Amino acid sequence: MKHLAYLLCLCLVSGCIATQSGSIFNTGSGKPIVDTKGVNMSQYELDLEECSTFAEDISTGKSIAKGAVTGAAVGAVIEAITEDVRSRRDAIEVGAVSGGAQSGIRAVREKEQIVRRCLRGRGYKVLN
Repeated sequence: MKHLAYLLCLCLVSGCIATQSGSIFNTGSGKPIVDTKGVNMSQYELDLEECSTFAEDISTGKSIAKGAVTGAAVGAVIEAITEDVRSRRDAIEVGAVSGGAQSGIRAVREKEQIVRRCLRGRGYKVLN
């Protein structure tokens, strides 16, 4: 039963991250802030869309899966060297969930950075 709870937690985190990364700037938290003085906003919207397309090459789902596997492996090592039975029980599950979440967050941040660099490369003054 506990394993199912960890698996559901990982799926929930994965879903939240995937939703955020589906359209990189849905939440507004990572949306680039651009100095719009003298900027053709129609062209900016086209450039933003194109830069966002480049960022989609980063696979959030694959990053989450790799992070979960890595976290589980670290948890297995911790489980193997820990003598406290209560600490050992959940090490693999906790490692998988936290590894998957951290990797997913890193992937979303990387996508945001790609968009910002792309916009800067096109001459926009990105403020954040």
